Amino acid sequence: MAAMSTQDVLDHLQRLGMSGYEAKAYVALVAAGRPVNGYEVAKRSGVPRSTVYETLGKLVARGAAYELRGSDAATDYLPLPPQSLLDRMRREFDGSVAALQTALPAVVAAPEGHLIHNLKDGAAMLARAEDVVAGARRDLFLSIWPQELARLEEQVRAAAGRGVEVSVMSFGKSADPLGGERIGDVYEHRYSAPEAVLQDLGYRLVVVVGDRREAVVGGFGADGSAWGIYTADPAVALMAAEYVRQDIALQILAERVGAEELNRLFATDPGLLRLLGRGRS
Repeated sequence: MAAMSTQDVLDHLQRLGMSGYEAKAYVALVAAGRPVNGYEVAKRSGVPRSTVYETLGKLVARGAAYELRGSDAATDYLPLPPQSLLDRMRREFDGSVAALQTALPAVVAAPEGHLIHNLKDGAAMLARAEDVVAGARRDLFLSIWPQELARLEEQVRAAAGRGVEVSVMSFGKSADPLGGERIGDVYEHRYSAPEAVLQDLGYRLVVVVGDRREAVVGGFGADGSAWGIYTADPAVALMAAEYVRQDIALQILAERVGAEELNRLFATDPGLLRLLGRGRS
C-alpha cells in the first residue's frame, strides 16, 4: 500500500468526525513529539491563532488531547497517542453502528416503489458497486473488466470469505483475474474475445448483482466517460443476474462443444439468427 501524505491523513481524520482545524491541530501535536503551547500549534499546523485555542479545547473535550498546566500558568498540550485514538474511534464507530442497526430500520418509511437512481460518474458507480458487494449474503454475480475488478477486489474477497457464492465473468486474459486464493467461480470471456465485445459495444459494460435483489449496471468509455444506475428493483436485479448467468453458460458451452461448432449453430439456426438480429434486410 502506498504511503499516505499528510493531506491523506487529514482527510481520513475528517471522515472520522474531526473538523479540518481539529485534524490539523492533532497532527501538529503528534508531529511535535513533546508538549507544545497554542502558539506553536498554530505555527506548525496553519490553524489561525484566533481559533487555535478553541480548536485545542475541542480536541481536549473529545479526549484526543490533554492540557498540561505549568507553574507559570502557561498551558501546553499533549496528544492522545495515535493508536489509542484509533482504538477509541473504532469502539465509538462500532458502538454507533450497532445501535443504528436497530434504531434506523425502526424509523424508515416503507418505500412507495423500488429504488432506481442514476450514478453521476465512474467513481460513484464503483462506490455503489462496493456497497452491493459488501451487502451480499447469498450470491454475487459480476460481469466486469479487470480495470474495474481491481477496485472491487477487496470487497469480493471478503464476500467469498463469509460464504457468499461468487460468480465472475471477467473480460480479461487471466482465468482468475484476482489471482491468489480462489474467490469463487471465475470465467474468462473468450466467446467473443473481449476486444470484439468492446468494439461492438463501444464501452466496458459492468454488471454487479447482490442476492438478486440489488444491482449496479453501467459502462466506461475509452474516453474516460462513464454512465451507470443503481436499482433495488428485484425484477431488474433478477434480469441483470440472468444476463451474467447466461453469458457464463455460453462460455461453458463454447468450451465444451468448441467455438467453431457454436459459430456454425449461430450461423445456420433461424431462431438464433433472429435473436442475434442477423439476416435482416
